[in-house]
Formats: sequence, structure tokens, C-alpha cells
Amino acid sequence: MKSILTVIAALAMALTAYAQPGLDAQRTSRIDDVINRHIAAGHIPGATALIIRHGQVVYNKAFGYADVASRRTMQTDNIFRIASQTKAITSLGAMILWEEGKFQLDDPVSKFIPAFKNPRVKVFFNPKDSSYTTRPATREITVRDLLRHTSGIAYAAVFSDPQMQAIYAKAGVPSGIGTMASDLKTKIALLAQQPLMHDPGQAFTYGLNTDVLGYLIELWSGQRLDVFLQQRVFTPLDMQDTYFHLPADKQKKLVTLYEEADGKMQPVNHPIYEGVDPLFPNHEGTYLSGGAGLVSTAADYAKFLTLFLQNGKYINKNDNISKTIISPATVALMLTNQLDKGVRPSPLPAQPEPFRFSLGFAVETKANDHLMPYSIGTFSWGGAFNTHYWADPKQDLIGIIFTQEYLSPYWSIGDEFKVAVYQALED
Repeated sequence: MKSILTVIAALAMALTAYAQPGLDAQRTSRIDDVINRHIAAGHIPGATALIIRHGQVVYNKAFGYADVASRRTMQTDNIFRIASQTKAITSLGAMILWEEGKFQLDDPVSKFIPAFKNPRVKVFFNPKDSSYTTRPATREITVRDLLRHTSGIAYAAVFSDPQMQAIYAKAGVPSGIGTMASDLKTKIALLAQQPLMHDPGQAFTYGLNTDVLGYLIELWSGQRLDVFLQQRVFTPLDMQDTYFHLPADKQKKLVTLYEEADGKMQPVNHPIYEGVDPLFPNHEGTYLSGGAGLVSTAADYAKFLTLFLQNGKYINKNDNISKTIISPATVALMLTNQLDKGVRPSPLPAQPEPFRFSLGFAVETKANDHLMPYSIGTFSWGGAFNTHYWADPKQDLIGIIFTQEYLSPYWSIGDEFKVAVYQALED
């Protein structure tokens, strides 16, 4: 094991792109140290990291292995399961249609999906048979609730209250992470029949909200979610490696999924979550999860984030292209905190107090600016397989680190990377 780690460490130094102005040359080495330290400790087999400052790539490196057994070295264009990083992309898709007048943010979801009419809230749960009692909710779920996760809809199988997980499991509601069977129409209708965890607007509860939003996109646009995102987001932003299901010629770029077992990092060779194949991106499924279904590269995701730093414009100076995807006003709205005072964050996954969330992102405000080195206005999130991103408009900065682990106990690599980046910034 030690010999493999030694080789990985050496590879980390070999597959690099040199730092450019915008980062202090000496302090930049601390970014390498963070990733190399986790590789040497056996926490991750490899990673890619990308930093963009003032529109220029100032750091772009690959570390370790994409697949240890075959000695397939990590490359900066490797493809990762980005799980919940899908949510921000789906949120953008919805807001494109909002600009076209397809809905209003405070429209009830039942206006478009009648099964959500007259929602009910769970009151009592019987763990013996997962039965429950309910009461009427104080109001209906709105589209805004879905975007900011205040609907009361929880997650199935992951990051959720155990009682809600049991209710969803009994009903056959999936988590969406790698789900292959059925389709959005069928499963969202099933989800609508389940009780809410709390009244809409009462709390931030991380859940299947963005999967519902993905189905709404299909209804509003008249297209399948994958087709809509390809035509309206991926192609306009030149995101060439972002998919729900990878075409055969790109499957070799997918990074192997690992997990910690017996103190060592091992490839996942068993079903994950609710029986999902860890190679799910290579299969052609029919359930398109707007909350967790995409795979992507660091470079592609940076293009998506850059759209927001450029006030909704896609700008390609090399090809003299500039086109508006969404307006500056919509960008500003999407990056504005949407959680009213007193809206508590759900305990699973745990969020720091005070927590702030916009229409698709966690956001840095005056209320929580003491928690991280972010500037006010920074927006961020991550994915279940230990992927992390943020964009800081004041610093004109994008940071991305992708690894690929199932149920990783080393989630802190994201925060460590952020600290290392900020300490290396030059004015």
C-alpha cells in the first residue's frame, strides 16, 4: 500500500499546469500539500483541482489515479459523478423558463402537477410498519420552495430524517442518485402522495425538490430534461463532457468510485444507496434526476459558474462570442438569500448557523460571513461523492476540487482546499 501511495504522490507532481499571476507562487504549493496529504494518508486515490481568477486559469492540476488497479492516472479532463452539483444547473434551467413567462416563482406546484394539491404534514410515525398520521399543511408548496428547499420534501435513502427515509422506501420513492428505473412523471406523482416533513416555508430541508423541478422543466418546455439542458445550457456554454448518461466513447474518462474499507481505499464493487450500480453513468436510464443525476468535468463546471460571474453572459474571447443566457437581474435574484429569518436548516446533512441559501446555491451574506474566508456574495455547494465548488464575485474567483468517494469520512478536504486557495491569493 505504501508503495502505491508513493507512486501516487509522484504522479501528483507530474500532472500539473503551472500557477500563473493571481496566486502567490510559494503559497500555491500549500494547495498541492492539501491534496497530496490526503492521498498519502489513503483518504483519496486522486483528485483534480481548478482555480480561475479574473477569467484566467491560474491553477489546473490532476493528482494520483483515476483508477488505481489499472494505474490509470488522473487527468484534468476526467469525468466525475457530480451528484448534487446537478441542482444548480437544473435551477438555471428553471430560471431560463421563468424569464420566458412559463411560471411565477410563487405559483403553487399543484398548478402544474395537480397531485401536489392539498399537501399534508407528518404528525406521528410508527417505526414498526412505517405507518403515519398527518394533518393539513398550512399552505401549498411553491416553485420558490423547490428552488430553496423549503417545501418539506425530504430525501430518500440519503441525507434525510430516518422516518422520512422509511416512508419513502415503503412507497418506492428513489433518491435520484444513479436511479435508472421508471421516469420522472411516475416517481414525482408517487412523491406527491407522501407526507411533508414540515409545513412549506418553515425550514430548509434538503431533499428531492430539484427532482420535482426537473419534471416541471419537462412540463414547461415540452422536452425531456436531458434534451432541454443540452440545448439550453450545455451546448450554449460549450460544456462538452456533461451528461446524465455517458456516450460509449467517453466512458473511459469516468473516474472509479472508491470507499474506505478496513482502513484502506477500495473500489466500490457493490450496489450503492438503494441498490444503484456504481457505474450508473455508463448505463442508459430513464429517470433523469435534476437533483443528482449528472456527470461532468472540472472545466465544464467552471464554464457554468463563469456564467454567473459574467452576469448571465457566455463570453468566448477566442471566438469573439458573447451571448446572454439569462439576464443580470435574474443572476442577482438567483444569488440572493431566500431563507427568511427564523427558517431553520435541517439537521441532515448538518448546516452551519446561520445558514443562507438562494435559488440553487448556498450563499455568503453579512450574517454568515464569519464562517469561511469567502467574500460576501460567494455562492457554493458540493456533491455526495466528495466534490466541491464555489465562486466568489468580489475576488473574481472560481475554485473546484473533484474527488470520487462513496460515503467519504474526509469531506473536510473541500474546506481545506478553500483555505489553501484564499491564503495563496494575490491582489
